[in-house]
Amino acid sequence: MSLSELHDEADERAPTRVQGAASFSKFITVLQIIADAPGTLDIAQLTKRAPFPRGTVYRLVSALTAEGLITQSGDGGTFRLGPRLLEFAAKTWEDSDLRTIARDFLVSLRDATDEAVHLAVPSNNRMVYIDKLEGSSRVQMKTSIGGQVELHSTSVGKAWLSGLPDQRLLEVIKSLDLRRHTAKTFTTPEALFDELKRTREQGFAFDDEENEPDIRCLGSPIFNRSGEPIGAVSISMPVYRHDERRHEFCGRLVRETAKLISTELSRMV
Repeated sequence: MSLSELHDEADERAPTRVQGAASFSKFITVLQIIADAPGTLDIAQLTKRAPFPRGTVYRLVSALTAEGLITQSGDGGTFRLGPRLLEFAAKTWEDSDLRTIARDFLVSLRDATDEAVHLAVPSNNRMVYIDKLEGSSRVQMKTSIGGQVELHSTSVGKAWLSGLPDQRLLEVIKSLDLRRHTAKTFTTPEALFDELKRTREQGFAFDDEENEPDIRCLGSPIFNRSGEPIGAVSISMPVYRHDERRHEFCGRLVRETAKLISTELSRMV
């Protein structure tokens, strides 16, 4: 075979370039940077992290904002993933096996406690709510499906973390920005790791006003058939409805609910 024939054969095997793929890749890169550090990057910090010229980043941000894929807080504030992107994700969650399997168990948990219950899954070092049921109280939780919360300051986040093997857990903790939300937030890796050991021992995590004042939550991890934590279920309530008896009662129920969901997941082929 001649050299020219070799070149022709190589050209035939080479992947065809899709028109616009390079631009699409740039959009995805900016979205990923924002997703990895939601609410912490302004335009100056974003341009430093993105591997593109400043003008290109400005154009990408402008286009993403116009389409509702990202939002910016205040005047020149920080960026987060936008509502349209979360709507896309929510349509996927609607059909997810976990959400479908967990629904009846969530209803039973809500009915037994008359408190708000949540189902959440990990995403980019945060937890995303994929289902929520309210209790009958006039005091309603501000959370919503598609909302994101941090791992270190919430019961769903700490529950999921507690299900990880030690080596993986340490790696994730090191990657977290342990921001203080209240006076009770765990802000050092050592304190958080000790808290997660207690969570493992009792089978559920306790958010003692660590994410927001006047709200306490109890959460437990959900595992797939391979024993990997893939989500968490939680009960949330205002402080005035939480006491020692209620703590033990809700802790037992949320732990049992997570186990039932995990068992159903393990039966799936």
